[in-house]
Amino acid sequence: MCIRDSPWAKRLLIVKADNSVSVHADDRAYKPLNWMSPPCTLTVREPDEHEKLCAVPAASQLGSAGERSSGTATGDATHADIEVTQVWEVKAKSGDQLHILLGEIHLDVTEDLGIDPGLQKDGVEAHLQQLLAENPETFGTGWSLVQREYMTPIGPVDLLCRNAEGVYVAVEIKRRGEIDGVEQLTRYLDLLNRDHLLGDHVDGVFAAQQIKPQARTLAMDRGIACVTVDYDALRGMDHPEDRLF
Repeated sequence: MCIRDSPWAKRLLIVKADNSVSVHADDRAYKPLNWMSPPCTLTVREPDEHEKLCAVPAASQLGSAGERSSGTATGDATHADIEVTQVWEVKAKSGDQLHILLGEIHLDVTEDLGIDPGLQKDGVEAHLQQLLAENPETFGTGWSLVQREYMTPIGPVDLLCRNAEGVYVAVEIKRRGEIDGVEQLTRYLDLLNRDHLLGDHVDGVFAAQQIKPQARTLAMDRGIACVTVDYDALRGMDHPEDRLF
């Protein structure tokens, strides 16, 4: 195989359903040497006269220095050049083009991987909110859920719970806890504590998979508890008590 303006060599070509093409070395290389990302089009055609001149010299016609021999040194000197059999033209939407000349095809394999499900995010805030709503005792024994997405005049607080003492608690959930999340919960608490239907005082909990030190410091200064959430443990895929470290 030869990419135009590149030397001939054995290469692994991968063509996906979206016609994107990547060119890999024939061994030990998982990073592509060249590629064309989607969206693009792939056209396979016969070589023209000029491209046929780029024929691959047979191994028996190469000398030790990699140069074509005269054809009279050995009995195998009559071996013909390997002809260019196909030309792949890969064109990207940007106008970039990749021209691949094929000589021998050693293996041609097609795998049906099914319908592409697209990008599916796992562990987003909505997933954490659902799991914590189903497991309010993650925050403490005797906790119960009052309502998800409890509305305030400036937007919904993720969870409104009640702890073992019967005190209402507003829970703000983030994947990564930063200062902005603490500020958001502070505004919710300011409004919720004016609602006499919720009692004399509403506590706050800032829950996240990771909480930055600055956010934790600010939350503690404002009387907001911080809880680090183990997403895999909530899903039942991991059990902290079984860990060695």
